[in-house]
Amino acid sequence: MKLDVIKLDGGKAGSVELGDDIFGLEPRADILHRVVRWQRNKAQAGTHKVKTRSETSYSTKKIYRQKGTGGARHGDRNAPIFRKGGVYKGPTPRSHAHDLPKKFRKLGLKHALSAKMAAGELVIIEAASVASPKTSALAKQVRELGWKRALIIDGASVDENFAMAARNIEGLDVLPSMGANVYDILKRDTLVLTKAGVEALEARLK
Repeated sequence: MKLDVIKLDGGKAGSVELGDDIFGLEPRADILHRVVRWQRNKAQAGTHKVKTRSETSYSTKKIYRQKGTGGARHGDRNAPIFRKGGVYKGPTPRSHAHDLPKKFRKLGLKHALSAKMAAGELVIIEAASVASPKTSALAKQVRELGWKRALIIDGASVDENFAMAARNIEGLDVLPSMGANVYDILKRDTLVLTKAGVEALEARLK
C-alpha cells in the first residue's frame, strides 16, 4: 500500500510503499493487550514492603501471664492481631515481570502499526530534522500540522537539534526506531514515522 509523504512545513514529498505484512494486518485487541500488559508489568517497580512480626520494634517479653487473666493467651506483642504489630503475608519487594516470546512481541508491534494505519492515524514525513534547536519554531509547525498528542519515530538515531527542540513540547515524544514499542504507539493519537524510520522498522520486523 502507498501513503503520501509530507515535509514538516506541510509540503508534499512524494509517497512511500508500506508492506502489508507490517502495516496491513487486521488489528487484534487480545495481542495488543498481552504485549502492553507485559510492558507495564516489566516497568512496575515492585518496591512495596511491609514489616513482618520479626521486623517490628517491640519487646519480645510475654505481655501477660498465660493463665488467670480471663483473656486470650498471648506471647509476643509483635503478633499481627495487635496494633502496630507485624503484617501477615504482606507485600515484599519483587519483580512483576513475566516472560513473553520475542515472536509475540514482534507480532504485537506489527499489530500496533497496523492499528494506527487502519485508524488513519499514521503520518509519514520525509525527515525529522531542523536547522536549529528552536522549540518555538517546531511547536508552530506541529500546531499547523494538527498534531496534539503525537509520537515521532525516526531511524537508527534522532537528529540532535530536533530532539532538543521537541523535548519541551507538550504531547510530543521522539524515539529512535529501536525504541518503538506497542504501549507508546497506542498511547498517542498520531503516529509519525520518518522515511528512515519506516525502513528501520521494516528491517527490524522482517
